[in-house]
Amino acid sequence: MQKNNTRRLTESAIMVALAAVLAMVKVWEMPLGGSVTAACMAPIIFIALRYGAKWGLLTGLVFAVIQMIEGFWAPPVRTLLWFFLVVMLDYVLPFGLLGLAPLVARRFKNAVVGAGVATVAVCVIRFLCHFLSGIIIWHTGDPAVPDWVWSLTYNGTFMIPETIINALAVAALVKFVKLPKANG
Repeated sequence: MQKNNTRRLTESAIMVALAAVLAMVKVWEMPLGGSVTAACMAPIIFIALRYGAKWGLLTGLVFAVIQMIEGFWAPPVRTLLWFFLVVMLDYVLPFGLLGLAPLVARRFKNAVVGAGVATVAVCVIRFLCHFLSGIIIWHTGDPAVPDWVWSLTYNGTFMIPETIINALAVAALVKFVKLPKANG
């Protein structure tokens, strides 16, 4: 048991480090945060698929903290409550919930298809978190553009390609690296 936990912890630490490095390789960066990366979510999702949702959630939360340290944008807020909302909606929830991928993947007989669909599902969750943050916190204040339209456009601009890149990367990883049978 001790050896197994040590292995999981070691693999997770390596994958978090890899995810942090991949997050720095930006294909394209948005002016208020958010970017298309070299598949930075793939290592976190892969660990979740390998060791289950609980382990994936913990690994995702560690990655969320690193993302916060590496790229925190000063939010246009005036109170601690709003600041807390930024932290939750832009970091903790979107990156922590990447660990839920095995809950979707296990519904598929084909592991590669399941991994791809699960990646899209957790990326949609991440998008929804950023979308809400865009409406609540980062809105433009321009009366000509509704906040939801601005947030949908802004976040969709980087999340759509980011989702495609990560879904392909995770599917490729699962195709070439054997996962344990019980992954959830």
